[in-house]
Amino acid sequence: MNIENSKHRYCVIMCGGIGSRFWPYSRTRLPKQFLDFLGIGRTLLQMSFDRLVPIIPAENILVVTSERYAGLVAEQLPEIPVENILLEPARRNTAPCVAWACWHIAARDPEASIIVAPSDHLITRDNLFQEAVLDGFDFVENNDALLTFGIEPTRPETGYGYIQIDEAVADNVRRVKTFTEKPDVELAKVFISTGEFFWNSGIFMWSAKSICDAFRLYSPDIAAEFDSVPASTFCDVESEKAYIAKVFPSCVSISIDYAVMEKATNVYVETVKFGWSDIGTWGALYDISPKNAESNVTHNINVLSYNSRGNIFAVRGESGKLVVVNGLEDYIIADADGVLLIWPRNQEQKIRQVVNDVKVKFGEKFE
Repeated sequence: MNIENSKHRYCVIMCGGIGSRFWPYSRTRLPKQFLDFLGIGRTLLQMSFDRLVPIIPAENILVVTSERYAGLVAEQLPEIPVENILLEPARRNTAPCVAWACWHIAARDPEASIIVAPSDHLITRDNLFQEAVLDGFDFVENNDALLTFGIEPTRPETGYGYIQIDEAVADNVRRVKTFTEKPDVELAKVFISTGEFFWNSGIFMWSAKSICDAFRLYSPDIAAEFDSVPASTFCDVESEKAYIAKVFPSCVSISIDYAVMEKATNVYVETVKFGWSDIGTWGALYDISPKNAESNVTHNINVLSYNSRGNIFAVRGESGKLVVVNGLEDYIIADADGVLLIWPRNQEQKIRQVVNDVKVKFGEKFE
């Protein structure tokens, strides 16, 4: 793999989410990116770092997270400089997060090219991922382009965004024709039948110049906040911290997809096959986990089941608990930190609302 230009290559790991669809495992105080979901001794955040550090210097890897998770990030990623942990004073979705990180990097290195990746995705073929990233760097360093990774869909998933591809411009790189956010199941089936649609992975690549220019053109209100001070502000830890504390909470809360990607005309997709899952839901964990003869999945738990199929059983914290079930089919049974969730797998998208209901009735105790 060619990593000769790595000194100008950067990574931004977005690490601010709380993973409410994975409740009760994922909690506000300990979101899913900080958990060892696979039982391998590395959290999802650490795995994200591990697959990038062979091709990007550790000093060029930044993490954007909430102020409340500063200690967790520093503890789990001692390899990166503490000044590379950018602490958001408020949650403002991905566009302000990406803008701040990219202005920060541009001030540090105007020649920078950048990959932006979530902290909580699972990728099973690291070598293919690294090859795709290197190909992506080559593309964005030679084109004024905003690049995203597209995953070939394997089912009519309603929890992902979709990208419709257009003509090819390079090996595995196509122009983007349209974006569609989270279609219903019938439309998702149509998308898959055409062969023209890929899942939007939420992984992006661009040069610092291209993304900053795109913000100025398509989200000038966000760009104005970061253009209103000298670049040197982002090179001094205390000056940057003070400025971000002042302006970040007033930024519009909007995703990078809505703010820039769906508006821009220079958007491309690299179609990739590196074993991707965003592990955003219990269903996604079920899909990637080994199953027994009854198609049940168990994590950190003993199960004795009768006439029960298609379930996922999971315990966080206390290992070895025994669960005995009879006549249960396609359910989530999850036990963590004083909460037992028993919920139909086909209604997992409603778990977010459950978390809100729990907060209304019981306060923040189980959040």
